[in-house]
Amino acid sequence: MKAGKLPLELLGNLLSKINIKDPKVILGATAGEDAAVIDLGDRFLVAKMDPITFVTDNIGWYLVQINSNDLYVMGATPKWLMTTLLFPESYSKKSITNIFNQLIDSCEDANITLIGGHTEITYGLERPLAIGAILGEVNKRDVIYTSGAKVGDEIILTKGIAIEGTAILAREKETELLSMGISKQYISNAKNFLFKPGISVKKDSEIAINSGAITSMHDPTEGGLFGALQEVSKAANVGLHIEENNIYILPECLEICLKTGINPFGMIASGSLLCTVKPESSKKLIDNLYLSGSFGYKIGKIMPKEYGLMLSTKNGIKQMPVFKRDEIARYLSQ
Repeated sequence: MKAGKLPLELLGNLLSKINIKDPKVILGATAGEDAAVIDLGDRFLVAKMDPITFVTDNIGWYLVQINSNDLYVMGATPKWLMTTLLFPESYSKKSITNIFNQLIDSCEDANITLIGGHTEITYGLERPLAIGAILGEVNKRDVIYTSGAKVGDEIILTKGIAIEGTAILAREKETELLSMGISKQYISNAKNFLFKPGISVKKDSEIAINSGAITSMHDPTEGGLFGALQEVSKAANVGLHIEENNIYILPECLEICLKTGINPFGMIASGSLLCTVKPESSKKLIDNLYLSGSFGYKIGKIMPKEYGLMLSTKNGIKQMPVFKRDEIARYLSQ
Protein backbone atom coordinates (compact mmCIF):
# COMPACT_ATOMS: atom_id res chain seq x y z
CA MET A 1 0.00 0.00 0.00
CA LYS A 2 1.04 3.62 -0.47
CA ALA A 3 2.28 5.92 2.29
CA GLY A 4 -0.36 7.57 4.44
CA LYS A 5 -3.21 6.72 6.80
CA LEU A 6 -5.10 3.50 6.27
CA PRO A 7 -8.33 4.09 4.30
CA LEU A 8 -11.13 4.86 6.77
CA GLU A 9 -13.23 1.91 5.59
CA LEU A 10 -10.34 -0.54 6.07
CA LEU A 11 -9.50 0.94 9.46
CA GLY A 12 -13.13 0.71 10.56
CA ASN A 13 -13.28 -2.95 9.54
CA LEU A 14 -10.10 -3.75 11.45
CA LEU A 15 -11.18 -1.91 14.59
CA SER A 16 -14.59 -3.59 14.55
CA LYS A 17 -12.86 -6.90 15.32
CA ILE A 18 -11.72 -5.64 18.72
CA ASN A 19 -13.82 -7.11 21.52
CA ILE A 20 -13.65 -4.79 24.52
CA LYS A 21 -14.56 -6.71 27.69
CA ASP A 22 -13.28 -4.25 30.26
CA PRO A 23 -16.24 -2.14 31.49
CA LYS A 24 -13.85 0.66 32.43
CA VAL A 25 -13.23 1.33 28.73
CA ILE A 26 -15.86 3.94 27.93
CA LEU A 27 -14.53 4.57 24.43
CA GLY A 28 -12.07 2.24 22.74
CA ALA A 29 -10.43 2.31 19.34
CA THR A 30 -13.08 3.82 17.07
CA ALA A 31 -12.76 5.26 13.56
CA GLY A 32 -13.29 8.99 13.64
CA GLU A 33 -12.72 9.51 17.37
CA ASP A 34 -9.58 11.33 18.51
CA ALA A 35 -8.71 9.33 21.66
CA ALA A 36 -9.75 6.53 24.01
CA VAL A 37 -11.60 7.13 27.28
CA ILE A 38 -11.17 5.04 30.44
CA ASP A 39 -13.24 5.33 33.64
CA LEU A 40 -11.06 5.95 36.70
CA GLY A 41 -14.02 6.32 39.05
CA ASP A 42 -14.08 10.03 39.83
CA ARG A 43 -12.86 11.13 36.39
CA PHE A 44 -12.00 9.90 32.90
CA LEU A 45 -8.51 9.14 31.66
CA VAL A 46 -8.12 10.11 27.98
CA ALA A 47 -5.36 8.39 25.99
CA LYS A 48 -3.98 8.88 22.49
CA MET A 49 -0.96 7.83 20.42
CA ASP A 50 0.30 9.74 17.39
CA PRO A 51 3.49 9.57 15.29
CA ILE A 52 5.38 12.39 13.62
CA THR A 53 6.39 11.15 10.18
CA PHE A 54 6.42 14.09 7.76
CA VAL A 55 8.86 16.47 9.52
CA THR A 56 12.40 16.46 10.84
CA ASP A 57 12.68 20.10 11.95
CA ASN A 58 11.53 20.73 15.56
CA ILE A 59 10.28 17.15 15.77
CA GLY A 60 10.43 17.01 19.59
CA TRP A 61 8.37 20.20 19.97
CA TYR A 62 6.05 18.98 17.21
CA LEU A 63 5.34 15.71 19.00
CA VAL A 64 4.01 17.47 22.08
CA GLN A 65 1.75 19.83 20.12
CA ILE A 66 0.20 17.20 17.86
CA ASN A 67 -0.47 14.67 20.60
CA SER A 68 -1.92 17.33 22.91
CA ASN A 69 -4.40 18.45 20.24
CA ASP A 70 -6.21 15.12 20.33
CA LEU A 71 -6.88 15.58 24.04
CA TYR A 72 -7.88 19.23 23.81
CA VAL A 73 -10.67 18.40 21.34
CA MET A 74 -12.14 15.96 23.85
CA GLY A 75 -12.12 18.56 26.60
CA ALA A 76 -9.23 16.87 28.40
CA THR A 77 -6.07 18.30 29.95
CA PRO A 78 -2.83 16.60 28.80
CA LYS A 79 -0.84 15.38 31.81
CA TRP A 80 1.64 12.64 30.91
CA LEU A 81 3.60 11.72 27.79
CA MET A 82 5.52 8.62 26.76
CA THR A 83 7.50 8.65 23.55
CA THR A 84 9.47 6.38 21.26
CA LEU A 85 12.28 8.10 19.36
CA LEU A 86 13.88 6.23 16.46
CA PHE A 87 17.03 7.77 14.99
CA PRO A 88 18.91 6.99 11.75
CA GLU A 89 22.45 5.67 12.00
CA SER A 90 23.62 8.93 10.44
CA TYR A 91 22.47 10.99 13.44
CA SER A 92 25.10 12.44 15.78
CA LYS A 93 24.94 12.76 19.56
CA LYS A 94 24.40 16.49 19.06
CA SER A 95 21.37 15.95 16.80
CA ILE A 96 19.83 13.43 19.17
CA THR A 97 20.42 15.68 22.17
CA ASN A 98 18.80 18.58 20.36
CA ILE A 99 15.60 16.60 19.72
CA PHE A 100 15.51 15.29 23.27
CA ASN A 101 15.91 18.84 24.62
CA GLN A 102 13.05 20.02 22.40
CA LEU A 103 10.87 17.31 23.88
CA ILE A 104 11.77 18.13 27.48
CA ASP A 105 11.35 21.90 27.03
CA SER A 106 8.01 21.53 25.23
CA CYS A 107 6.64 19.27 27.95
CA GLU A 108 7.71 21.75 30.63
CA ASP A 109 6.07 24.63 28.74
CA ALA A 110 2.81 22.66 28.48
CA ASN A 111 2.92 21.42 32.10
CA ILE A 112 3.13 17.83 30.81
CA THR A 113 5.31 15.25 32.57
CA LEU A 114 7.51 13.09 30.35
CA ILE A 115 7.22 9.74 32.11
CA GLY A 116 9.16 7.36 29.86
CA GLY A 117 9.33 5.63 26.52
CA HIS A 118 12.07 4.21 24.34
CA THR A 119 14.98 5.47 22.24
CA GLU A 120 17.18 3.67 19.73
CA ILE A 121 19.31 3.99 16.63
CA THR A 122 17.47 2.09 13.92
CA TYR A 123 18.88 0.83 10.63
CA GLY A 124 17.07 1.59 7.40
CA LEU A 125 15.79 5.03 8.44
CA GLU A 126 16.44 8.15 6.39
CA ARG A 127 15.06 10.53 9.03
CA PRO A 128 14.05 10.37 12.69
CA LEU A 129 10.62 9.08 13.67
CA ALA A 130 8.85 10.11 16.87
CA ILE A 131 5.78 8.41 18.36
CA GLY A 132 3.95 9.81 21.36
CA ALA A 133 1.46 8.24 23.75
CA ILE A 134 -0.24 11.00 25.71
CA LEU A 135 -2.53 10.68 28.71
CA GLY A 136 -4.80 13.27 30.27
CA GLU A 137 -7.82 13.78 32.48
CA VAL A 138 -11.31 15.21 32.11
CA ASN A 139 -14.33 15.51 34.38
CA LYS A 140 -16.91 12.93 33.38
CA ARG A 141 -19.55 15.55 32.63
CA ASP A 142 -17.15 17.51 30.39
CA VAL A 143 -15.89 14.90 27.92
CA ILE A 144 -16.58 15.68 24.26
CA TYR A 145 -16.89 13.03 21.54
CA THR A 146 -16.74 13.39 17.77
CA SER A 147 -19.83 11.19 17.73
CA GLY A 148 -21.71 13.97 19.54
CA ALA A 149 -22.47 15.80 16.29
CA LYS A 150 -26.23 15.89 15.65
CA VAL A 151 -28.41 16.54 12.61
CA GLY A 152 -29.07 20.27 12.35
CA ASP A 153 -25.79 21.30 13.99
CA GLU A 154 -23.74 23.93 12.21
CA ILE A 155 -20.10 23.20 11.38
CA ILE A 156 -17.56 25.82 12.43
CA LEU A 157 -13.92 25.86 11.32
CA THR A 158 -11.31 27.99 13.07
CA LYS A 159 -8.31 29.72 11.51
CA GLY A 160 -7.56 28.76 7.89
CA ILE A 161 -6.18 25.80 5.99
CA ALA A 162 -3.81 24.16 5.72
CA ILE A 163 -1.58 25.47 8.50
CA GLU A 164 0.47 22.36 9.20
CA GLY A 165 0.83 21.13 5.63
CA THR A 166 1.96 24.52 4.36
CA ALA A 167 4.56 24.80 7.13
CA ILE A 168 5.87 21.30 6.41
CA LEU A 169 6.38 22.01 2.72
CA ALA A 170 8.06 25.36 3.41
CA ARG A 171 10.46 23.79 5.91
CA GLU A 172 11.18 20.53 4.11
CA LYS A 173 11.09 21.67 0.46
CA GLU A 174 12.26 25.30 0.50
CA THR A 175 14.74 25.00 -2.39
CA GLU A 176 12.15 23.23 -4.55
CA LEU A 177 9.51 25.86 -3.82
CA LEU A 178 11.91 28.70 -4.62
CA SER A 179 12.64 27.08 -7.99
CA MET A 180 8.90 27.16 -8.73
CA GLY A 181 8.86 30.94 -8.33
CA ILE A 182 7.32 31.12 -4.87
CA SER A 183 8.64 34.20 -3.08
CA LYS A 184 11.06 34.03 -0.16
CA GLN A 185 8.59 36.08 1.88
CA TYR A 186 5.77 33.59 1.32
CA ILE A 187 8.05 30.70 2.24
CA SER A 188 9.23 32.53 5.36
CA ASN A 189 5.62 33.23 6.34
CA ALA A 190 4.68 29.60 5.77
CA LYS A 191 7.59 28.32 7.90
CA ASN A 192 6.29 30.42 10.76
CA PHE A 193 2.78 28.92 10.49
CA LEU A 194 3.85 26.38 13.13
CA PHE A 195 3.73 29.24 15.64
CA LYS A 196 1.44 31.82 14.01
CA PRO A 197 -1.42 31.04 13.50
CA GLY A 198 0.06 27.90 15.13
CA ILE A 199 -0.63 24.16 15.02
CA SER A 200 -2.02 23.97 18.55
CA VAL A 201 -5.80 24.02 19.00
CA LYS A 202 -5.63 24.57 22.77
CA LYS A 203 -6.84 28.17 22.72
CA ASP A 204 -9.62 27.62 20.17
CA SER A 205 -10.87 24.50 21.96
CA GLU A 206 -11.04 26.35 25.28
CA ILE A 207 -13.03 29.18 23.67
CA ALA A 208 -15.37 26.67 22.05
CA ILE A 209 -15.98 24.84 25.33
CA ASN A 210 -16.57 28.08 27.24
CA SER A 211 -18.98 29.29 24.55
CA GLY A 212 -21.31 26.37 25.31
CA ALA A 213 -23.59 24.30 23.06
CA ILE A 214 -20.61 22.49 21.45
CA THR A 215 -21.69 19.01 20.40
CA SER A 216 -18.34 17.82 19.05
CA MET A 217 -14.80 18.92 18.21
CA HIS A 218 -12.31 17.30 15.87
CA ASP A 219 -8.68 17.83 14.92
CA PRO A 220 -8.02 17.86 11.12
CA THR A 221 -4.69 16.07 10.81
CA GLU A 222 -3.47 13.70 8.10
CA GLY A 223 -6.02 13.62 5.30
CA GLY A 224 -6.73 17.30 5.71
CA LEU A 225 -10.02 19.07 6.22
CA PHE A 226 -12.02 16.73 3.99
CA GLY A 227 -10.50 13.71 5.72
CA ALA A 228 -11.51 15.15 9.09
CA LEU A 229 -15.04 15.83 7.87
CA GLN A 230 -15.28 12.24 6.68
CA GLU A 231 -14.20 11.10 10.15
CA VAL A 232 -16.88 13.26 11.79
CA SER A 233 -19.46 11.71 9.47
CA LYS A 234 -18.23 8.20 10.31
CA ALA A 235 -18.10 8.71 14.08
CA ALA A 236 -21.48 10.45 14.36
CA ASN A 237 -23.21 8.38 11.64
CA VAL A 238 -24.43 11.52 9.85
CA GLY A 239 -24.29 13.27 6.51
CA LEU A 240 -22.67 16.63 5.77
CA HIS A 241 -23.40 19.65 3.60
CA ILE A 242 -20.22 21.71 3.11
CA GLU A 243 -19.90 25.14 1.46
CA GLU A 244 -16.58 25.14 -0.39
CA ASN A 245 -16.55 28.93 -0.89
CA ASN A 246 -16.80 29.49 2.87
CA ILE A 247 -13.52 27.68 3.59
CA TYR A 248 -10.66 30.13 4.07
CA ILE A 249 -7.42 29.01 2.43
CA LEU A 250 -4.38 30.86 3.69
CA PRO A 251 -2.73 32.82 0.82
CA GLU A 252 0.63 31.09 1.26
CA CYS A 253 -1.11 27.72 1.24
CA LEU A 254 -3.02 28.60 -1.92
CA GLU A 255 0.12 29.74 -3.72
CA ILE A 256 2.14 26.67 -2.76
CA CYS A 257 -0.72 24.33 -3.67
CA LEU A 258 -1.22 25.96 -7.05
CA LYS A 259 2.48 25.58 -7.90
CA THR A 260 2.83 22.01 -6.62
CA GLY A 261 -0.53 20.63 -7.78
CA ILE A 262 -1.58 19.82 -4.21
CA ASN A 263 -5.24 20.03 -3.22
CA PRO A 264 -5.37 22.10 0.02
CA PHE A 265 -8.53 20.30 1.19
CA GLY A 266 -6.63 17.02 1.44
CA MET A 267 -3.45 18.32 3.07
CA ILE A 268 -2.62 17.75 6.74
CA ALA A 269 -4.24 20.64 8.58
CA SER A 270 -3.43 20.67 12.30
CA GLY A 271 -4.00 24.10 13.80
CA SER A 272 -7.57 24.44 12.56
CA LEU A 273 -10.36 23.19 14.79
CA LEU A 274 -13.62 21.63 13.56
CA CYS A 275 -16.58 22.22 15.85
CA THR A 276 -20.21 21.25 15.55
CA VAL A 277 -22.55 23.49 17.46
CA LYS A 278 -26.27 24.04 17.93
CA PRO A 279 -27.44 26.64 15.37
CA GLU A 280 -28.55 29.18 17.94
CA SER A 281 -25.07 29.22 19.48
CA SER A 282 -22.80 29.38 16.42
CA LYS A 283 -22.72 33.20 16.33
CA LYS A 284 -21.66 33.34 19.97
CA LEU A 285 -18.78 30.98 19.27
CA ILE A 286 -17.67 32.94 16.21
CA ASP A 287 -17.87 36.23 18.13
CA ASN A 288 -15.88 34.81 21.06
CA LEU A 289 -13.16 33.50 18.75
CA TYR A 290 -12.87 36.94 17.16
CA LEU A 291 -12.71 38.72 20.52
CA SER A 292 -9.90 36.39 21.61
CA GLY A 293 -7.76 37.18 18.57
CA SER A 294 -8.64 34.03 16.64
CA PHE A 295 -11.43 33.58 14.12
CA GLY A 296 -13.99 31.03 13.02
CA TYR A 297 -16.66 30.73 10.36
CA LYS A 298 -19.49 28.46 9.34
CA ILE A 299 -18.61 26.00 6.58
CA GLY A 300 -21.64 23.73 6.58
CA LYS A 301 -24.29 21.76 8.39
CA ILE A 302 -24.82 18.27 9.78
CA MET A 303 -27.40 16.37 7.72
CA PRO A 304 -29.12 12.99 7.99
CA LYS A 305 -26.88 10.07 7.04
CA GLU A 306 -28.88 9.43 3.84
CA TYR A 307 -27.84 12.87 2.53
CA GLY A 308 -24.25 11.70 2.18
CA LEU A 309 -21.19 13.93 2.14
CA MET A 310 -22.02 16.77 -0.23
CA LEU A 311 -19.98 19.79 -1.30
CA SER A 312 -21.55 22.96 -2.61
CA THR A 313 -19.28 24.64 -5.20
CA LYS A 314 -19.62 27.50 -7.68
CA ASN A 315 -20.56 24.85 -10.24
CA GLY A 316 -23.26 23.24 -8.13
CA ILE A 317 -23.53 20.53 -5.47
CA LYS A 318 -21.43 17.38 -5.81
CA GLN A 319 -20.17 14.56 -3.65
CA MET A 320 -17.33 15.69 -1.40
CA PRO A 321 -14.01 14.25 -2.61
CA VAL A 322 -12.38 11.65 -0.39
CA PHE A 323 -8.59 11.52 -0.51
CA LYS A 324 -7.11 8.03 -0.37
CA ARG A 325 -4.04 9.49 1.34
CA ASP A 326 -2.80 12.85 2.46
CA GLU A 327 -1.81 15.16 -0.35
CA ILE A 328 1.63 15.74 1.19
CA ALA A 329 2.27 11.99 1.32
CA ARG A 330 1.27 11.80 -2.35
CA TYR A 331 3.48 14.73 -3.30
CA LEU A 332 6.53 13.54 -1.37
CA SER A 333 6.20 10.06 -2.91
CA GLN A 334 6.49 11.37 -6.48
